[in-house]
Amino acid sequence: MEAVQKGTTAVGVRGKDQIVIGVEKKSTAKLQDPRTIRKIHQLDESICLSFAGLTADARVLINRARVECQSYRLTLEDAPSVEYIARFVAGIQQRYTQRPGVRPFGISLLICGFDAAGQPQLYQTDPSGTYSAWKATATGKQAKNVREFLEKKYDDGVADPVKLTITALLEVVESGSKNIEVAVMTRGETLRILSEAEVAEHVAQIEADKAAEEERAGRPQAS
Repeated sequence: MEAVQKGTTAVGVRGKDQIVIGVEKKSTAKLQDPRTIRKIHQLDESICLSFAGLTADARVLINRARVECQSYRLTLEDAPSVEYIARFVAGIQQRYTQRPGVRPFGISLLICGFDAAGQPQLYQTDPSGTYSAWKATATGKQAKNVREFLEKKYDDGVADPVKLTITALLEVVESGSKNIEVAVMTRGETLRILSEAEVAEHVAQIEADKAAEEERAGRPQAS
């Protein structure tokens, strides 16, 4: 759990017909290719995940989950459900807590996608091997603060899950849009990663709305 708590923040928000995953990106070295440092990964046509914790551990579980998705399709000729993959990954994490000579996986995963009925699903797993469904959640450092923020702002059928996700990340990300990555899954469409320009536009709008709200709050009421 300590590795998870030191990991960069990841946020998941379930909307009416969208699921949004937002992550805090680590600053890359000047000569490093940022495309090789990814925290949002697609597992299947309608399932993706993000994580907080040890990247090497995440790579192992991501590869296992991808193989399981393909095996499920080959065997049953159908797409795996989000719950099935969350249970599969959690099972692997749990087995590594009781085997001699191995250590637990130092990651927490946010797994999201759409079920057969087209309903958005969001699951979280932790190093102990437990998994649970969420409407909105966060993992990584300061996850408690972000989750408390989401509890105050989230409502069923949230109109703009992208805005809520970015706003939640801005609670803990100091450098603004430069260190934020956002992926959007919409019913009937493929996973889409927002460009840096799109994220910057959302951040600018959020900051403008916040400034306007503070101005209205500080303005004396007319008698």
